Amino acid sequence: MSSTVHVIGANGRSGAALCRALIREGRTVIPIVRRAGNLPDDIARTCPPPRLINLEDETAAIRIALQDARCIVNTAHARHTVAILAAAPPPAILIGLGSTRKFSRWSDVHGHGVIAGEQALMSCGRAGIMLHPTMIYGASGEDNVQRLARLLRFLPVVPLPEKGRALVQPIYQEDVTRSLLAAVRKAIAGELTTPRSIVIAGPAAMPYRAFVAAVSKAAGLRDRRVLSVPAGVLMTLAPMTAHMPFLPDIRRDEIRRLLEDKAFDVTPMRQELGVAPLSLEDGLSRLFRSRFFGSRLFRHRGHA
Repeated sequence: MSSTVHVIGANGRSGAALCRALIREGRTVIPIVRRAGNLPDDIARTCPPPRLINLEDETAAIRIALQDARCIVNTAHARHTVAILAAAPPPAILIGLGSTRKFSRWSDVHGHGVIAGEQALMSCGRAGIMLHPTMIYGASGEDNVQRLARLLRFLPVVPLPEKGRALVQPIYQEDVTRSLLAAVRKAIAGELTTPRSIVIAGPAAMPYRAFVAAVSKAAGLRDRRVLSVPAGVLMTLAPMTAHMPFLPDIRRDEIRRLLEDKAFDVTPMRQELGVAPLSLEDGLSRLFRSRFFGSRLFRHRGHA
């Protein structure tokens, strides 16, 4: 199979990181985006001109953009899988990025889209794989750890439902990229013969309160005491953060998701993709040493 890879969503965090990794491997990357100006400069300089499509309604344009594709990676929302599969040439293998939101007991548009995309891939009759990451941290511009660190700078205590006992298993962005790369290599080597679905996550689940403590430590902030507050109270107060410029905007659905465990077996990730995920401690250490975090978040560390 050709080593050329078509990357849909090449301007996004995961898409751009994958493009750079593929370029370092010497592969030809065809970036596919909605607008040409959205593509990062370094990728635009290295790759062929981007192909422009609107995944929402331009089926013909998708077919033209993918007409010579043999390995397609979709890092846009998984709900677009149906349209991509309809437009892709029959020999093409699709690698998709889903989300563990599909496991949530609270239905939402995001989760339904992931489920629909996965079902389309599993029933399409062609080879492919969909990777479902847990909460991703460590990408340039990501806001999971960034928002939490900002919050910790201003709060004397950390209000969490049920004392922050619910489990989380965040994954470092580099491990998402490594997992996508592994899937691409398997596709190009002809090792993907059936549709697959694999969860990708950090090495071990932990209570959310432990995640908060790890972020606080990595950021050089003093440890904050966790205050148990009913979820209903926090969801009522959450919209107020939109009017407090010194705090990140917190949504009700984010509070609600703190009530359910997000813990997953990463054995398939290790065995089928050959990716051993980075520990949270090591991932946060790398993140807070980065120029992005050092320059934008913690100029005023003395306020901690």
